[in-house]
Amino acid sequence: MKNTNGKVKKPIPHKKVIIAVVMITIAFFGSFLVFFILQVSLNTESPIVVVISGSMEPTIHEGDLLFVAGIDAEDIKNGTAEDKDGDVIVFNAQGLWIGAPQEPIVHRVIDKYQIGDTWYFITKGDANTLQDNEPVPESRVIGVVVGGIPYIGWVKIFLERSNLLIPLLVIISALLIISIVRDIIKGEDEEQDKNNKGNKEDIDLQTRKEE
Repeated sequence: MKNTNGKVKKPIPHKKVIIAVVMITIAFFGSFLVFFILQVSLNTESPIVVVISGSMEPTIHEGDLLFVAGIDAEDIKNGTAEDKDGDVIVFNAQGLWIGAPQEPIVHRVIDKYQIGDTWYFITKGDANTLQDNEPVPESRVIGVVVGGIPYIGWVKIFLERSNLLIPLLVIISALLIISIVRDIIKGEDEEQDKNNKGNKEDIDLQTRKEE
């Protein structure tokens, strides 16, 4: 494509835009890749959970981010309410008893027994006085806690409890779009200024030649 003075007009480079799009894509798919790797390596569909209550204090605190590994039910370590030697498991309690939370529960195994081919676990929070209302069948067990990062999960808890998660995602998306559009407009303006300057220099040169 040529401009009015016959010079070839180069396409407008949008390096910043391309870099931004690439980085966003990498971050988006990278997070899923990391989660998938954790799922495979830890042998569970939910390898990461955030503790949303203080029922396991002082061992585990509200806001801790935990890593969970899936193991065979028969290998889950048993304990008692007194010695607290049992494994800490993460399980889905929805429907097991009235008022069970929707979020996975993180409690310690204080007893277990087997009926037929199915293992059942008696669980209790270290900070709770009473054990959980119903035994947990092995089909509800997500996995055993194998590690964690203290308090980092408070970011998720705060955003969810304050209902700011969705608005924050919308704002971040809007800012990214605005930034990309500004880079495009800025690039076009800079290219136009460069062309105008070139045209002016050509006109001045032609004028001097005619004189």
